[in-house]
Amino acid sequence: MKKTKLLIGAAVIATIGFLAIAADHIDAPAIAGGTSDITDIYGFEAQDTDNIVFVANVQGLISPANTAQAAFDENVLFEFNIDNNGDAVEDLVIQAIPRDGKMYFFGPTAPSQTGLNSTVVTTAITNSVDITSYGSSVVIETNNDMRFFAGPRDDPFFMDFARYGEIIGGTETSFADPGEDLFMGTNVMSIVVEVPKAMVGSGDSVNLWVEAKRKQ
Repeated sequence: MKKTKLLIGAAVIATIGFLAIAADHIDAPAIAGGTSDITDIYGFEAQDTDNIVFVANVQGLISPANTAQAAFDENVLFEFNIDNNGDAVEDLVIQAIPRDGKMYFFGPTAPSQTGLNSTVVTTAITNSVDITSYGSSVVIETNNDMRFFAGPRDDPFFMDFARYGEIIGGTETSFADPGEDLFMGTNVMSIVVEVPKAMVGSGDSVNLWVEAKRKQ
C-alpha cells in the first residue's frame, strides 16, 4: 500500500495471537534506499501472553559494513495504526520519533484526526529508549507496562527473489528447497513496542498498518 507526499510508505496486517507479516523491500521508486522505506511489519503474541508485540523494520538491505553509520531519520515519524473494530480506520496510534540518540514513543492513544492528517500526539503516554548502537548490547526499556527497542537488527525476512523472478517470467516452475535468501547477512533498522492486549482493544483481533510520515 503506497501513498504520496506525506505518507512515504505503508504496510498492513491483521493480527492476534499468532505471527503475521507484511513485507515490502525497496520496490517503490520514490523511496528506494531511503530512510523512510518500511521493509516489513510484524505483529505477534509476546512471551507474556497478555501482551502483543508490534515491529516495524525500515531501511532494508543495509550491509554489515554500513550498519554502524545507519541511523533513523529525525525528520520521519513512524506511526503504528491500530483498528480494533474492523472498520479499517485507526482507533489508536503509537507514534515513534527519533531525537538525539533516543526513540520517543507516544501512545497508544486515540488520534485527534485519522488518516494522513494525524498530528504528533504529545499529550499521550510518553516513553523513550536509547537507540541501540550496532554491535553493542541491546537496550530495552520497560515502563507503563510496555517495552521498547529501537536499533539495527539482522533482517529476519526470507525470500528467494531470483527464483521468484524466474517463476513469474515462466522459466521456472517451483522454488528450490531450501532456496537462496537474498536478505541473508543484511540488516534493517527496527522499531519494537510491546503492549498489553488490553491497551489496544477488547475483541479477538486487531488490524495494524504502519506509516512513515516525513516532516514537511
